[in-house]
Amino acid sequence: MKKLFLLAIAVIGFSISSNAQDIKLGFKGGVNFATLNGDGYNGLDGRTGYHIGAVVQVGLTDMFAIQPELIYSAQGAKFKALGIDQDIDVDYLNLPVLVKFKFAKFFSAEAGPQFGFIVNDNFNGGTDPESFDLSAAVGAGVEFGSFFGQLRYNIGFTDIVDNVEAKNSVFQVSVGYYIF
Repeated sequence: MKKLFLLAIAVIGFSISSNAQDIKLGFKGGVNFATLNGDGYNGLDGRTGYHIGAVVQVGLTDMFAIQPELIYSAQGAKFKALGIDQDIDVDYLNLPVLVKFKFAKFFSAEAGPQFGFIVNDNFNGGTDPESFDLSAAVGAGVEFGSFFGQLRYNIGFTDIVDNVEAKNSVFQVSVGYYIF
C-alpha cells in the first residue's frame, strides 16, 4: 500500500510539472554552408550540404526554453590540389543543447554548446579525422504556430584532424515543424 501511495504521488507530481512546462517535439531540416578555419586553410571553398533531425523545446518560462536537438549534418570543405578538385566530407551526428530567449511573440535568439560525433568521412591521404567535435552554436529563429525557421552559426573549438589546426565553421538555414 505504501508503494502504491508513493507511485500515485510521483505520477501526480510528474503530471503537474509536465503541465507547468511547455514541451514541444518537432523535426527540422535545411542547408549547411560549411568550411574549415585555421592556419593554412584560407583558400578552401565551402561545402554545401544538408542537415536533418529532431528538436525538443522545453519551456522554462514564457521567455526562456532549453532546446536540445539531434541532427545529422553534412559538413566539410573543398579545395584544388595540383589542378584536381578535392573534397573533405565529414558528416556528424550533432547534439546542440541551446538556451532559447523568446521575444516579440514569435522571434527568438539561441546559444549553447554543440557536441558532434563523426558518422561518415571522406578524407584523402590516409588521414583520419577526430571522432568528436566540440563547437558553439548561436542563432535566431521565428515560430508561426507549429512551423519554425532558424538561422544558426556553429563555430568549432576542436581540430577535426589531430595535430592540424582546422576547425569546423558552419552556417545553417533550417525549417521545421512541431508535431506537438
